[in-house]
Parts: sequence; structure tokens; C-alpha cells
Amino acid sequence: MSKSERTDWECIRTDTGPDLKLFQVRFDWLKNPRNAHTVKATVLESPDWVNVVALTPDEKVVVVYQHRFGTMETTTELPAGIVESGETSKEAAIRELKEETGYTSEEWEYLGYVEPNPAFLNNRCHHWAARNVKQTLLPEPGDGEHLAVDVMSLKEIGQEISEGRFRHSLAFTALSHLFDLRSLLMNS
Repeated sequence: MSKSERTDWECIRTDTGPDLKLFQVRFDWLKNPRNAHTVKATVLESPDWVNVVALTPDEKVVVVYQHRFGTMETTTELPAGIVESGETSKEAAIRELKEETGYTSEEWEYLGYVEPNPAFLNNRCHHWAARNVKQTLLPEPGDGEHLAVDVMSLKEIGQEISEGRFRHSLAFTALSHLFDLRSLLMNS
């Protein structure tokens, strides 16, 4: 399909599906512009998310070890979370870093966003860098979280990736805005 042939699908009808706590299900009936065939699409509506690449004054990365219910494994990740209603992504990034790790910073840089899976999710994941972070507070994880906090050199991050402990795709995209991931792997 060439750029000139791109046509949006017409939404014929939308129905609300079940509320799944983290997601609100929406069903859209859409008309295919190529053949007029009607398709029922399932969309998971979700608030936006944030990931934080938090760098200490000596350029180490703040990470969390977190159990993930979907895979039933503990992984190494970046501090992250949901943008709450009424918050900007920066406010959410500041809050999540503080809550999950106790680290704070005055130096914030927006790195952009990705669409986690536009095939069925309607949200964005915003990436933020926090520089010269310092642990000024005790972590205050939410009721559904049990986290351990650590700092890692880029070489150690590369090792975590190589050994399969750091594998969250959205954390990879956040890191890739600041670092060449291939060189991290080659230098680990």
C-alpha cells in the first residue's frame, strides 16, 4: 500500500466491554476501506505509562527487581508505572521514581514516547531521564508491589540483558534513547 492509498477505517459502532481494573475493554465495529468488510476490534483502554532512566552522579542506573504476574518471574527493570488521572507524564515519572526507589532529582529530560502495542492498546509509554539522582527517601511501593532497589553500571546492565534478567521491552526502549544497547551487550 502506498502512502497515497492509506485510508482510515470507518468506525460504525463502539460498545463498552468489561472493566478489567488496569484496562477498560472497548469493542469497535470498523469498516475495512479496501473491501467494506466489517471487523469487530477489541481495544484495551489504559492510562498512559512512564519509564524512568534514573542516573546517579557517577552514571549508574537505578533499577528495581520486581515480580511480574504475567510471567510469574522476578525481573530487573527501570522504575515505572501508570500516569494517574490529572497527572502529567513528568509528574508521574517523579512520583514513581520516588515511590519505588526513594530517589529524587531536579534534572529531568523528556525522551519521547512509544505506543506499547497499538494493535489493541490505546495508550502511550512516556520515557523520562532523571540525572544526578540521590536516594533522599525510603521507598514507598504500592500495596501490590514488592520491590528491591539497586544501582548498576552500564556494564552490569549489559550483563543483566545478556543473562536474560533484564527483558522488559518498554524498559529497553527507554534505555535506547540514551544508550546504544548493542554496545552494552558487547561490553558486558
